[in-house]
Amino acid sequence: MFQFTDILYRSGVIPYRFNEETIEILLITSRTNQRWIIPKGEIEPELDAAESAAKEAWEEAGAIGELDKTLRGTYYYEKKGYPCQVQVFLLRVTEVLEDWLEASFRKRQWMGLEEAIASVQEPELKEILQDLPTLLKES
Repeated sequence: MFQFTDILYRSGVIPYRFNEETIEILLITSRTNQRWIIPKGEIEPELDAAESAAKEAWEEAGAIGELDKTLRGTYYYEKKGYPCQVQVFLLRVTEVLEDWLEASFRKRQWMGLEEAIASVQEPELKEILQDLPTLLKES
């Protein structure tokens, strides 16, 4: 497991939409091993964590929408040997761009909630996704 000394702080967003009564999640592939992840990245100095996460959704997935700035959870992963903590926010997608900044090296796919939960690897992210119906009722 991680030693929590030199943690890199990141922010990420769960891009979602409703298809009738069903929640769908927009997942993207990672750059290196093409596994399914949510858009995430470094917290930019001129933005707060939620705004930075929304910018990642635009850059990495071509997703634009209504940002909920309420922190919905955190999860950990390892990048190049360093532990990273990701603060997770929600983005209700209102527009998906045909062409976006990282389109040449990322795939994106809308998935039903159960498929998205099964597709991501991080246990804490799975838990946040499992709680999503409740979180959306609260917001």
